[in-house]
Amino acid sequence: MLPPQVDYKPAGLRDLSTLRQVEQICFGPDAWPLIDLIGVLSFPGIVRIKAVAQERMAGFIAGEPKPWEETGWITTIGVLPEFRRLGIASKLILDCEKAMQQPAVKLCVRRSNSAAISLYEHLGYRRFQTWPGYYSDKEDALVMLKSR
Repeated sequence: MLPPQVDYKPAGLRDLSTLRQVEQICFGPDAWPLIDLIGVLSFPGIVRIKAVAQERMAGFIAGEPKPWEETGWITTIGVLPEFRRLGIASKLILDCEKAMQQPAVKLCVRRSNSAAISLYEHLGYRRFQTWPGYYSDKEDALVMLKSR
């Protein structure tokens, strides 16, 4: 069976309801609250890209360029389970990095999320810091860094 056709498009406030569902499925208790989703879809300067497959949002990424730090932060990335391992996350990350135009990019990931850590390392990220007790269940976050 062929993988689905995936289109990568800018996301906006019209995607709020769908993004909320994607966040809940991908992150459960760590999903962003409604106010944060409104912010990520509306604040100026935020890079927001959605992956659309089979006429629905299959994935989403947001990045915040911080030129005064010469760093971009990938603030969220999620791909629905049925669309994982198709290269969608890699494409979203690479497109977000390019759009932020910063010499370094950081992101956070659960210490236990070995699949995501492996993907990030494959894309050139390295473990940079640990934020103890970052997630709602007090699991540590790894901060990962990619320098260009």
